[in-house]
Amino acid sequence: MSSEIDESNIDKDVDVGTANTMRERAGESRIKLWILLSANRLVVTGVLTLAMFLVFVVAVTVLPPPLIPQLSSGDTIETLFSTMITVVVTGTTLVVTIGQLVISQENGPLGEQRGRMEDSMDFRDYTEELIGAPSPADPSAFLRNLIDVSQDRAEAVRDGLSDIESDQLRWEVDQFTDSLIGNSEVVRDELEGAQFGTFDVMHAALDYNYGWKIFQVERLLHDHQEDLGQPENDLLNELKVALSMFGPAREHVKTLYFEWALITLSQLILYAAIPALAVAGIMVTVVDATTLVGSTLGIENITWLIGAAFAVTLIPFFLFTAYVSRVVTVAKRTLAIEPLILRESQR
Repeated sequence: MSSEIDESNIDKDVDVGTANTMRERAGESRIKLWILLSANRLVVTGVLTLAMFLVFVVAVTVLPPPLIPQLSSGDTIETLFSTMITVVVTGTTLVVTIGQLVISQENGPLGEQRGRMEDSMDFRDYTEELIGAPSPADPSAFLRNLIDVSQDRAEAVRDGLSDIESDQLRWEVDQFTDSLIGNSEVVRDELEGAQFGTFDVMHAALDYNYGWKIFQVERLLHDHQEDLGQPENDLLNELKVALSMFGPAREHVKTLYFEWALITLSQLILYAAIPALAVAGIMVTVVDATTLVGSTLGIENITWLIGAAFAVTLIPFFLFTAYVSRVVTVAKRTLAIEPLILRESQR
């Protein structure tokens, strides 16, 4: 039987492939995604702090001159930084409470802990059967092995269906498996050496569009059931099982990352709150219009001082913004564990 595909019999309007990586699926600018996801959170915090400082200084300088005497008055400084002390204390307490709630999810009686352990070990045992080797302990290696199995089974599907009589089916299988194998190679490279605790593992997992791949397997099984024999059905179903295992594995890694990130956030805000409170307290008790006279670069020195102090007191809030923006962005992009397309750009 010839394996040559007659192009005249192919309906190429069938949507077999799709954008695989998160950047390709998002339909948003690369810079926006870099800021929300890829950039180091401390760098984002530093940029936000610097931006606030510059905006404050420029605004005070550009706005009408009466603003500078008002800003320099003791009452204005005291009111501003007294308010910031309240904000820092309240915000820090709130974030630490969130951290305690996250930690509480890990606590429980012995029976619950045993149940968690049994569920985890059942999943690892099933994964061991799937990959034919002990399940790795490292999250990146664990996900990489699941992707390897999916790629191996996709290659088996491509080879097993290479002599199918239907030109349309062979073309769709070639397009689908080429897309899956290419996506697997990209994500495997991203996972290589990725360390949990950084965002690298989670970022790579988001680049593997497993839900769309499961849908394509289901569609092939349904639309071409007359052309498929039992061996071909078995190959496609085995691929579907491998892809389906990636979903709960990614969600588990995502849950662990969220807990890790929120606990880290609580620690950093506690560390940042101490100097923020110290700066605010000094500004309330020590600084007035006569503290720093003169000007630098044409701007009153008191303006530089108040702007810098104000930006420092906002660091805990900027840390919160940087970390939570990443967490909610990941959560929004992974709402559906099953093959459901929620974003318009992916349809």
